[in-house]
Amino acid sequence: MEIKKTPKADLENKKSLFLMVGLVIALGITGIALSMSSKPVADEYKPPKKETTEVEQIDNSRQDMQEQQPEVEKAKVQVITDVLNIVSNDQKIDTNVAFIEDPDDFGDFEIVIEEKEEVIEEEEIFVNAEEMPTFQGGDLSKFRNWVQSNVRYPQIALENGIQGNVVIKFVVEKDGKLSNIQVLQSPDKTLSDAAVAVLQRSPKWKPGKQRNKPVRVTYTLPVSFKIQQ
Repeated sequence: MEIKKTPKADLENKKSLFLMVGLVIALGITGIALSMSSKPVADEYKPPKKETTEVEQIDNSRQDMQEQQPEVEKAKVQVITDVLNIVSNDQKIDTNVAFIEDPDDFGDFEIVIEEKEEVIEEEEIFVNAEEMPTFQGGDLSKFRNWVQSNVRYPQIALENGIQGNVVIKFVVEKDGKLSNIQVLQSPDKTLSDAAVAVLQRSPKWKPGKQRNKPVRVTYTLPVSFKIQQ
């Protein structure tokens, strides 16, 4: 015998209804799950690693600059110290300089410059030595004869009739040469110049001696200028 279902007991008619209810429930659960997952959790938040790295790099670079800066300043100060002596402003420096407020308190002063005269010690000149000088084996008379024979009478003096004696003083040096030739008396300059010129041409003498040592000896010699008629 075939069993027949009643229309109320037949579930095929309610199949679409159940399907719609299941979709609604599934959509609701999905929406709730999405809303819960999108809410931020404050306790679990962490800053990005990139930002943290940049901050650390900046801090490290600044720290390196601070570590390097004292070395540069130290080097500069060392160079300056080699050239200048730097004294701080709070350091007291004692000096021995005395300042005079009133110029009248200074008083009068005089600058004295000592001049030292150079003293030249000349050797003694003898008038009479133990051993007198000699001229060509003779004495002063022989030298006078040599002078009279070698002197030249000035032409101007001859034309003007000038004549007389010229008195000359000279020194026989240690080497036999004549020096310090001086005119003591003369009637005219032309005659004295002629007498001095002939003495300057004199040959060497044999020097005088005192205690067996050569010495300087002085002589006075008259030279005669006379016009022969």
